[in-house]
Amino acid sequence: MGKRRRVAEPRRRTRPAVVGGIIAVVVGGAGLGVYALYGGASAEDASTASSDKPKVKTGPLSATEVTTTATRFLTAWQKGSPTLAASATDDSAAATALLTGYTKDAHVTGVTLTAGTRVGDKVPFSVKGTVTYKGVSKPLAYDSALTVVRRTSDGKPLVGWHASVVHPDLQDGDTLVTDDSDTPPVTALDRNGGEITTAKYPSLGPVLDGLREKYGKIAGGKAGIELRVVRGKVSKADKASDKTLLELSKGTPGTVRTTLSPTLQAAAEQQVAKQQRASVVLMRPSTGEILAVANTSHTFNTAFQGSLAPGSTMKIITSSLLIEKDLASADKKHPCPKTFSYGGWKFHNDDDFEIKDGTFKASFARSCNTAFISQAGKLSDSDLTKQAQQVFGLSMNNWAIGVPTYDGEVPPQSKAQKAAELIGQGGVRMNPLNMASVAATVKSGTFRQPYLVSPKTDGRTLATATRTLSGETLAQLRELMQYTAAYGTAAQAMSGLGPDYGAKTGSAEVDNQEKPNGWFTAYRGDLAAAGVVQAGGHGGDTAGPIVAALLRMGG
Repeated sequence: MGKRRRVAEPRRRTRPAVVGGIIAVVVGGAGLGVYALYGGASAEDASTASSDKPKVKTGPLSATEVTTTATRFLTAWQKGSPTLAASATDDSAAATALLTGYTKDAHVTGVTLTAGTRVGDKVPFSVKGTVTYKGVSKPLAYDSALTVVRRTSDGKPLVGWHASVVHPDLQDGDTLVTDDSDTPPVTALDRNGGEITTAKYPSLGPVLDGLREKYGKIAGGKAGIELRVVRGKVSKADKASDKTLLELSKGTPGTVRTTLSPTLQAAAEQQVAKQQRASVVLMRPSTGEILAVANTSHTFNTAFQGSLAPGSTMKIITSSLLIEKDLASADKKHPCPKTFSYGGWKFHNDDDFEIKDGTFKASFARSCNTAFISQAGKLSDSDLTKQAQQVFGLSMNNWAIGVPTYDGEVPPQSKAQKAAELIGQGGVRMNPLNMASVAATVKSGTFRQPYLVSPKTDGRTLATATRTLSGETLAQLRELMQYTAAYGTAAQAMSGLGPDYGAKTGSAEVDNQEKPNGWFTAYRGDLAAAGVVQAGGHGGDTAGPIVAALLRMGG
């Protein structure tokens, strides 16, 4: 299988005190403690100094270089000298702008920076300060970290600059601002009327931010004064919402009701917590209501906004296309050789297995790549794109679920990339929301755009598909997924959930990643779900148990 290339985690000068021949550098004066202990110049430094022509220093950073550079930066920042602090970074212009805004725009004063224990080239530190605006003050405290890098041109150690150094919730291009909020706060409710909080559901922070951005001005609330992250161009391109970090004076929140089930949401949170990088979405095929969404990460909503190759779960869409074009049929013979070459690439099955004299249903259930690749030459460059758009409502960037989403991408491709897209690699990009919707479309027979907030709340128009599959094609697609859930790669995870069920597993290779991303999408009764475990390996073993656990709860 062809591998895809990815497309979705200060200084203040002090006089050093000489103690027993060792220099003790104290960041920020009294109360901060000794930051680092280190000796004088090394033999290598002395050798370099005596050379007629200084050599560019290369190689790993020493402990002294890391601690000294971190001390320069932290001391200057604490002293309130943004230009001096920025000179200790590898992007002085960006650092100067953000550190200057930290005082002038965010109104943070009295900053105290306390360095922690160095780990390799990384130095964690804590930040304490006071935010004051219009006579109202509140303390601010959080943890951050910096990484020291070696500049290529001269070997000088510098702080590798990213906005996250200033605050971990910042992405490059974002800013910090304290003022009267443009958007009133909201109280989000689940489908039963219970309040949704990050204390109950830790991974819903990005969802709550999105709900406020969308409904704050129309939900009847009143804005307060707050310190918040204002997103820049890069973050806005990723559809990231502004984020409140500290409320100086509380506004009056409006109320927004969601479709989330408190029982299923709690279960989803518990399931993703079992993996390092997991995401899952559960929805109702008959209506499009989203019942649960959870991510191991609490900072980015991969389940709604991720852009990842979906691997073999994409074969659901591909199969619908092949059946419609009479290039495959569930119970008819279909080739599944060990390998198949197309467009200059040689595609493989997992462990180079083959199915001799097998049916298309057998190839789908075992996730035979070559069964799909072998049909690439009979398809146009845009056939798969049209199928995803017209039948499954994907890849048109027009979903309106109530918070920001990425709606999948299936671009027209040619040659080897066209073949790779048939098995969910190449240029195809999806997330669990997209793939849960695919399973839901198969179950219900009609694409219904998923939604988190009822369109009746704000009168918005939901996305629609332009056509549905024929009854015959739909019946075959359900047969493929049911067989996979009962006897194929999804059987272990889906055990005991039949007979009204269907599933598809997937593994998506990622460059420079030892294990593939594991995918799983399935339906049972009037529930459909999809999950991904990044770098988890086979989807049936990793994402499968997460999805099956939610389907098992019913509801």
